[in-house]
Amino acid sequence: MTRDSRFDILFEPIKIGPVTAKNRFYQVPHCNGMGRLYPDSMIAMRGMKAEGGWAIVATEQCDFHPSADVTPFTETKLWADQDISYLAGMCNAVHQHGGLAAVELVHNGQDTGNLYSREVPIGPAHRPVTWHNHPVQARAMDLKDIQDYRRRHRKAALRAKQAGFDMVVVYAGHDGAMPSHFLSSRHNQRTDEYGGSLENRLRFYREILEDTLDAVGDCMGVIARFAVDEMMGADGLEWQHEGRDAIEMMAELPDLWDVNVSNWDNDSMTSRFAVEGYQEDYVAFVKQVTSKPVATVGRYTSPDAMVSAIRRGIVDMIGAARPSIADPFLPKKIEEGRLEDIRECIGCNICAAWSNLSAPSRCTQNPTFGEEWRKGWHPEQVTPKASDSHVLVVGAGPAGLEAAHALGKRGYKVTLAESRKEAGGRVTRESALPSLNAWARVRDYRLGQIAAMDNVQMYFESELGADDILEFGADHIALATGSIWRRDGVGRAVREPLTGANAERSFSPDDIMDGRRPPKGSVVVFDDDHYYMGSVMADLLAGEGYQVTLVTPGLCVGSWTEYTLEQGHIEKRLLDLGVEILPRHCVSAVGDSVIKLVNLVTGEQLERSGTLVPVTMRLPNDQLYESLDTLNARVEDANIKSIRRIGDCYGPATIAAAVYEGHRYARELDAKIDPDGVPFKTVTYDLALGG
Repeated sequence: MTRDSRFDILFEPIKIGPVTAKNRFYQVPHCNGMGRLYPDSMIAMRGMKAEGGWAIVATEQCDFHPSADVTPFTETKLWADQDISYLAGMCNAVHQHGGLAAVELVHNGQDTGNLYSREVPIGPAHRPVTWHNHPVQARAMDLKDIQDYRRRHRKAALRAKQAGFDMVVVYAGHDGAMPSHFLSSRHNQRTDEYGGSLENRLRFYREILEDTLDAVGDCMGVIARFAVDEMMGADGLEWQHEGRDAIEMMAELPDLWDVNVSNWDNDSMTSRFAVEGYQEDYVAFVKQVTSKPVATVGRYTSPDAMVSAIRRGIVDMIGAARPSIADPFLPKKIEEGRLEDIRECIGCNICAAWSNLSAPSRCTQNPTFGEEWRKGWHPEQVTPKASDSHVLVVGAGPAGLEAAHALGKRGYKVTLAESRKEAGGRVTRESALPSLNAWARVRDYRLGQIAAMDNVQMYFESELGADDILEFGADHIALATGSIWRRDGVGRAVREPLTGANAERSFSPDDIMDGRRPPKGSVVVFDDDHYYMGSVMADLLAGEGYQVTLVTPGLCVGSWTEYTLEQGHIEKRLLDLGVEILPRHCVSAVGDSVIKLVNLVTGEQLERSGTLVPVTMRLPNDQLYESLDTLNARVEDANIKSIRRIGDCYGPATIAAAVYEGHRYARELDAKIDPDGVPFKTVTYDLALGG
């Protein structure tokens, strides 16, 4: 295949100070939960981006001094010379594939509690530390502190040069870095030359940029990563006013402007709350006031949208974090004319969640993300089949589709049987819910890949029983039969079925997705799942005219969505819809048209009228597996080598987990697996013994 000529502009080189990017694709700095704790994984992951064609591959935030210790988060660091070696490993991995390596030097100031270093936090003013509400305060920096900061930042830039980096990102974004704290009048009420007017508040950032250019600007590109709007209206930075003025004051200073919005919850909004390219309205002015190249993000996955953003004069480079995770080979696939092979990001923010949990990030679309080193998984390559086995996959949900896709890619003969009229399982059902339509990409990508495989056959409306499977003649059986939501309220807070929670008084999410509805009037959504489904049910039913009360034992609506950066957006949407929210409450019983509740703090009893919609937990649909498990002799007579449950049938979890288990099944088929061994590589340290 050859590239469509309309995409040629994406592959034009672009000069950024003293270096040249080979194309217009820039993997912006993004967290990944690997960093300093799992450096081998981080190095392999970044190298994979370069192999996939990203011209610039940046680190996550790299704190450069112990006074900027972000423990427990697992970012990179460049405190001293001993940190150079593993970052040099990343540079080498990127350079091996012709990419430019960039490091984002960051000091989080008043945000971080320095839990490991035990240094007193610093900031523009005396303020409490913000992250996790640590009982610690940041002290106001005096002029000597500012000089110390500038010197340390300069030293870090020089260390970055020594490590082999080609570019330095000077960070003032997301309301999470010292320069953005100095810039914000909310944080900075200083009366010296670093406070008051915009010019004074911007002085700190300008000096750091100038220091960096002076130290390494002769051989390294210097990128200004800058938030132009805090999406707070007049209470914060607005692009029409100080955001634009700040860019104009420094217009020609950096080699590249990487512009976005604050904070991270807004910059990385999920597809549920923002469309592709949504930041353009905020950053479109930047190219009008500078001659330097400009980049922005916006979850771009469409090559046409990328070209449009460049031709309309919005940007010169396409910045991406999440799309580069979902498909590290996105640039190469566009270049080679393989648009149908692109795994488009669904904007679910599972990647951000795992990083926020201080664990290696995961991706719903790309099950190999984070496994490049640990398991040696390549996103585009799999080992050929090890036998002529025929595999029967039962269930075409996310696990079944991914298993069939990867098995087919390996060369196995695969039959995929689905009991419903359409593929996708929970993905198809959930993508029909309010604002989750992008999630259908999980299904559509895999169906598109499978359609091109002669060795994979798919059959719909094919509900198989144990006898059918035994008579089918397959060598291996993968059961991806999914799970079902409980209707009786059992979950984390409720351990026994709720009194009265029968099919007439209680409607599960599956009931709602199947088209069943409670009687018109009031409903109580009982969210003990704490992820997205409870709020989506409330959103859907409120939109259909029900009076909705959302009850949750958690401290807030969808408390786990704080990790996916959605919680505030979710709560605002529900409040705008008129949903009553009762945190720290639990359902105690279900009666005729009344739901009995209890306040978990005070013990107060209260009631709400209506029907119950419990969103608490799911049970695996594993009856087929249990049936086969009782027929050992017949299984042996049928020459079936293995029967394995995958996805929600094995353990209900996220869609990302289901895709991963499907992929893992395909990778491990016919492989020798030690059931007692560690199923991935770990770092081994040789510790010297003795005194």
